[in-house]
Amino acid sequence: MNTGLYETIHRRRDVRAQFTGAPIPDETLHRILAAAHAAPSVGLSQPWDFILVRDPELRQEFHRHVERERERDTFAATLDGVAAERFARIKIDGVRESTLSVVVTYDPERGGPAVLGRHAIADAGLYSVCLAIQNLWLAATAEQLGVGWVSFYREPFLRDLLGIPATVRPVAWLCLGPVTHLEQTPDLERHGWQQRRPVSSMIHHDRWTTG
Repeated sequence: MNTGLYETIHRRRDVRAQFTGAPIPDETLHRILAAAHAAPSVGLSQPWDFILVRDPELRQEFHRHVERERERDTFAATLDGVAAERFARIKIDGVRESTLSVVVTYDPERGGPAVLGRHAIADAGLYSVCLAIQNLWLAATAEQLGVGWVSFYREPFLRDLLGIPATVRPVAWLCLGPVTHLEQTPDLERHGWQQRRPVSSMIHHDRWTTG
């Protein structure tokens, strides 16, 4: 049994506040991206691309957009008093503090027009991109680096900001870099936003069961 793999999986965190901004060696970054590219994909379509964002002005502009989305009434105004207080305490991004960002995209035309295995499940290509993201995240954790997935943004804004073609979907903005430490407990648990359910409550046998 590879205990190191299990340890890496359970040590992985969605990092927001612990980035140091220290450089990442080129060979380390290459290993992480190669691990992401080694992910399985439907029909071997490999529908992902990785945009490495280092430009401070681009990152600042994206950060401003994230801050606007945080305060936008589409989310913050839906929270009651207790939830609003919890949300106010949670840092939602490390865009400016991390060493760089990696934007992972999905090209549904990659490997086409007929992608083996995607004819019945249209989202199989998108699932493939998520597998690449997970590979990247675990590889970064194994390299003692942190990753934070920023989700407070609008896809059209990010597409325009980075010049992403209209047919390509931006799936994730990932902050990446050295960190002071990885928290023992995930941030959302530490701040009382949600608690992890026991794995036993998620397992069904043969058919969906309730209760």
